[in-house]
Amino acid sequence: MTATERPNVVLIHWHDVGTHLGTYGHRDVTSPALDRLAAEGLRFDQAFCTTPLCSPARGSLFTGRYPHTNGLMGLVNRGWGYRPGERTAPSLLSELGYRTALIGQQHESHDPFRLGFDEVHAWPPGRARCGPVSATSVEWLDAAPAEPFFLTVGFFETHRPYPAEEYPPVDPATVEVPPFLPDNHHTREDLAAFLGSIRVADAATGRILDAIDRSGLADSTLVLFTTDHGIAYPRAKGTLYDPGIRVAFLARPPRSWNVAPAAPDGLLSHVDVLPTLLELAGGEVPPFVQGQSFAGVLRGEPGPRRTEIFAEKNFHDEYDPIRGIRTDRYAYIRNLEPGTPLRLSGDIEGSRSRAGLGDDHLRPRPAEELYDLDDDPWQLRDLADDASRAQVKAALAARLDAWMIETSDPALAGPIDTMDHAGFAGTTPPIPEPGGR
Repeated sequence: MTATERPNVVLIHWHDVGTHLGTYGHRDVTSPALDRLAAEGLRFDQAFCTTPLCSPARGSLFTGRYPHTNGLMGLVNRGWGYRPGERTAPSLLSELGYRTALIGQQHESHDPFRLGFDEVHAWPPGRARCGPVSATSVEWLDAAPAEPFFLTVGFFETHRPYPAEEYPPVDPATVEVPPFLPDNHHTREDLAAFLGSIRVADAATGRILDAIDRSGLADSTLVLFTTDHGIAYPRAKGTLYDPGIRVAFLARPPRSWNVAPAAPDGLLSHVDVLPTLLELAGGEVPPFVQGQSFAGVLRGEPGPRRTEIFAEKNFHDEYDPIRGIRTDRYAYIRNLEPGTPLRLSGDIEGSRSRAGLGDDHLRPRPAEELYDLDDDPWQLRDLADDASRAQVKAALAARLDAWMIETSDPALAGPIDTMDHAGFAGTTPPIPEPGGR
């Protein structure tokens, strides 16, 4: 294979930004670097994480496996980790002759050297700010190795908090409040600070993209951008609604491939990234990988696309088990402990938006929820009890059941006990991180 056929890969990932970028239609967001990346490559409009929680979401991205399968069902700083023997993207790509490097944020292990990278340039938890991370990344790219490489660049941004001295906020009057949030001064001030952090992180991302171009790597390098999950706001992060699990996913193929810019149709899941990278690297996709490759799409070739994605929630600040399936038109959500209120993560509970939210979200949740995305894209009208949608609900419930069986979901046997689960270390002391998790 030529170097062009085995591309270098630069994977840039942020925290908690969902699709809150200019290229995804947010007119109040300043994100010129990522908007340009999308304009030069492929923007996936229906990309999803497997879970709306930081560590488990990254676990799926780097293993191609669902959280309840790879063991990383909760936060690393609360004692969770991969099951023994789990294989990660850097370890698998290293075996294929790639030089693998981590710069900045990771949230899958207390010890980043256990993740399979050849090089690690990591910061302590919560300290991987985009300024120094991008500077180190630029230095690395300016002296990039001759062999194919896999470089992951992780920013702490746009995780809470958003201190004004680091992220100057925008004017709250210019903010566009999403329909699932109340439009009041609390929400507007909170979003204004969030948009400030996006602007700073985007500028840092632009410096990395410029380094790729300046170093002559653009012809041979696949650039990927994504985030772990949705924005850290009520009815988003920590939920299986689209604002919690829909993510930005941008891909700029090597320029030598001559792939025209586009917005490919079909659904995409984070579990699909690892098998895609393995195929592009010329390797076999192991049978334990649960995603499906979209390498053909990156090459500009036609091919089958996903028609459904699955998502789950297990442990965040506390146990809150949820499962869900989403198709092009419908979203079906199953609350495995119905009757309990929605659990907001600590960073959202202490946010300005929460101060203006009220307590309506504390109503008991139903066992099932169903949303027609054609008529209700923000998932605000639950149709689970609508008799005219009974067949749709039954079909989605059956498919979700089948997926849980196919993937040996421990929730099938009842509540998941951390002490019986191989992915829970238990004795690892929690690591505090800014703003809560």
